Amino acid sequence: MAGANPFQSLLKEINVDGETFHYFDIASFPEYRELPYSVRVLLESAVRNCDNFQVLEKDVRGILRWKQMKGTPSSEDELEIPFKPARVILQDFTGVPAVVDFAAMRDAVLKLGGDPDRINPICPSDLVIDHSVQVDFARSEDALAKNQDLEFERNRERFTFLKWGAKAFNNMLIIPPGSGIVHQVNLEYLARVVFQDAKDGAVRMLYPDSVVGTDSHTTMINGLGVVGWGVGGIEAEAVMLGQAISMLLPEVIGYKLVGKLSPLVTSTDLVLTITKHLRQIGVVGKFVEFFGPGVSELSIADRATISNMCPEYGATVGYFPVDKNALDYLRQTNRAEEKVRVIEAYLKATDQLRDFGKAEQDPVFTQIVELDLASVVTSVSGPKRPHDRVSVSEMQEDFRQCLISKVGFKGFAVPEAELGAEGTFSWTDGKTYALRHGSVVIAAITSCTNTSNPSVMLGAGLLAKKAVEAGLKVAPYIKTSLSPGSGVVTYYLKESGVIPALEELGFNVVGYGCMTCIGNSGPLDDNVANTIEKNNLVCCGVLSGNRNFEGRIHPNTRANYLASPLLVIAYALAGTVDIDFEKQPIGTRPDGSAVFLRDIWPTRLEIQAVEKQHVIPAMFRDVYEKVELGSPAWQGLNAPTGKLYPWDGTSTYIKRPPFFEGMTRELPKLGNIVNARALLNLGDSVTTDHISPAGSIARNSPAARFLSDRGLTPRDFNSYGSRRGNDDIMARGTFANIRLVNKLVPRPGPRTLHIPSGEEMDVFDCAQRYAGEGTPLIALVGKDYGSGSSRDWAAKGPYLLGIRAVIAESYERIHRSNLVGMGIVPLQYLAGENAESLGLTGQEQFSIAIPANCKPHERITVNTDGGKQFEVIARFDTEVDLEYFRNGGILNYMIRKMID
Repeated sequence: MAGANPFQSLLKEINVDGETFHYFDIASFPEYRELPYSVRVLLESAVRNCDNFQVLEKDVRGILRWKQMKGTPSSEDELEIPFKPARVILQDFTGVPAVVDFAAMRDAVLKLGGDPDRINPICPSDLVIDHSVQVDFARSEDALAKNQDLEFERNRERFTFLKWGAKAFNNMLIIPPGSGIVHQVNLEYLARVVFQDAKDGAVRMLYPDSVVGTDSHTTMINGLGVVGWGVGGIEAEAVMLGQAISMLLPEVIGYKLVGKLSPLVTSTDLVLTITKHLRQIGVVGKFVEFFGPGVSELSIADRATISNMCPEYGATVGYFPVDKNALDYLRQTNRAEEKVRVIEAYLKATDQLRDFGKAEQDPVFTQIVELDLASVVTSVSGPKRPHDRVSVSEMQEDFRQCLISKVGFKGFAVPEAELGAEGTFSWTDGKTYALRHGSVVIAAITSCTNTSNPSVMLGAGLLAKKAVEAGLKVAPYIKTSLSPGSGVVTYYLKESGVIPALEELGFNVVGYGCMTCIGNSGPLDDNVANTIEKNNLVCCGVLSGNRNFEGRIHPNTRANYLASPLLVIAYALAGTVDIDFEKQPIGTRPDGSAVFLRDIWPTRLEIQAVEKQHVIPAMFRDVYEKVELGSPAWQGLNAPTGKLYPWDGTSTYIKRPPFFEGMTRELPKLGNIVNARALLNLGDSVTTDHISPAGSIARNSPAARFLSDRGLTPRDFNSYGSRRGNDDIMARGTFANIRLVNKLVPRPGPRTLHIPSGEEMDVFDCAQRYAGEGTPLIALVGKDYGSGSSRDWAAKGPYLLGIRAVIAESYERIHRSNLVGMGIVPLQYLAGENAESLGLTGQEQFSIAIPANCKPHERITVNTDGGKQFEVIARFDTEVDLEYFRNGGILNYMIRKMID
């Protein structure tokens, strides 16, 4: 049981403006100054929460030994440590399942004879309803109002449920819909940097803000000096209930920035350069901490852009320690001056305030890599992954090469005879337009990656203004949209006078929330879609979001490029990515003279001058002082009351999940997996977009059939994201991506093979048939399984399909954790082995013997009905992983803990 804190002697007092605060003086440890700043936050959490039960004294001592264990690339010692984040942030999409699970857990606790009131957040949770707005209406002055009205109509039940949750559960703050993207609201409003809690009697306790969130881009907050990363929704729920995260003491890569950026490049170009660089180095599962004099050249928004892309370069965090610029940002965003003074005093007292110009403050790192900012050039990434950077000067050549290269991340295998394919169509303006390979049909300024950054947003506005002044236009069939990360962005775009030019080019504000980057780009005009399909064209989406994975943006955009907001507009004006901006004009003036991109491109100095004038604290005050009230529509919602949710058995949005049905107080007996079939045989880089339901619900899908059977028409199907609270829908949408390549069937798509009968069918239908036959299921996959957004349904969905084990070459960190959290066994081939090398076709039967006393990373034998036998590694990385697995999952573990 919990005991007294053995580090109580480190508790000190500090006085700021006449008020006394307590804090743990972690800087008094002799080893402290060699620790990376990110590790200092882990240390403080361990010291403050040390109770010799969840957090042991030896855990603290282990973190202090970081230099010996992780201070060189050759260090191989592994140490499991606990970490209790200061808070949890939930995105609407994963917030709904979290509240659904909490509500269901209350039911289960009551059924097992416990007190349902114990299912309440202990760790503070911020839930931002950044509902995914589908861009149904784009080019119109009232697009924002129309889209938001439509979304409120579609999602009323979901919003009502969350409003119930805000009342039913303690310690939960909800930011209503229409307020902005979760990560930007976190940066501009929610982040504390230093908590100032009254948890120690009458004296307030100071400690670093830290956070885990249910979206992988939670790392964006690292740019403000807050240690945070994405976890699965399942793990986040456990943290909210007071459970520590179990993690391995991380290596920390020191990323040194020197020099200055060219006046013509943007923070987007910088982050694409860093992303590709770090992918080449290999930082999966590691911390990256930025240092060096070049950091001081970057605004907090620039740093946040780099931190946001952390999942794309694979690290756990991309951390910028707090410095004077960060404190100035807190003032700029209207944080109270008295709180900023307390933050500064605490950080100084504990040696956590960084001066990037002082090399003597540099800590020890596992490895140091360096980037000269002057080497950064204008870039995009694509056409199928966010870390495949291409310099704009080479873009035309690269795209043309992609057309003829074999199918892959950089190839479409277009036959030579079809390279000149062209289709024409008539538009409502009476003109005829042509589409070719490379034609842009979607251009979206979207996602927190860039919309948090005034420099690129104002840069896009200035470029639009110059383009309009030159008489340039965007073709009317291109679906253009602007989805700001928060109301503050719209505020400063209006004040700086660039909104009219953006709107004239078709970049109207269409809503606040995740849109094109999450697949909610909405339908293309039928004429456009039909022309693409009829001529088998590789048409393009260009977006400023960091999620340009294959099949995500729109079924008709086979190539999708991540670009700065400025380049989104530039490629929209050009109408194609098959262009060399240096040699070819972007358009012509009314007099017929050529306009080149360089003629309308604003410099960083131009942008910074406008930013300094128009991005001011009053904007943040005006936007956020009423943010928690929400819109009149939100205020008018009548939510149920009571501790238990009144489930509606006919609802297609909110349904009590089946995860706790049949649960007992006693631990279930672990059983071997005998004569399992492979539901799927997949290759490398299968992302959560391939696994988890996302985007629109296809009309010919199992989910669509389910909804149709209940009387819904396609216009009411909504998106998978909106229906994340209903497991019937989500199970049917698992592995429903149209680009899924399953080696058991000949063509890409959400299909698989029922082995005994040889019948090809939808994945869900096949899983149902296997379930009826009593056949357990596994999945065979390649490298980097589960990369991409951290989605709990990428684990919940396979579990509901009957998958009980996955055999992969390697896993993305969060997804592996989520599989364990759902009771699915993550197994890994031995180094150098995979399904192909072992001669596995996926049509075998598999038997896997799991020892009752299984240990972390234990080798387990797999046998097939054909006589093959091979060993795999059980990717239970910690003893806590095994404890969750023995309980049937992390939530089952928490329920049993609550009723003990």
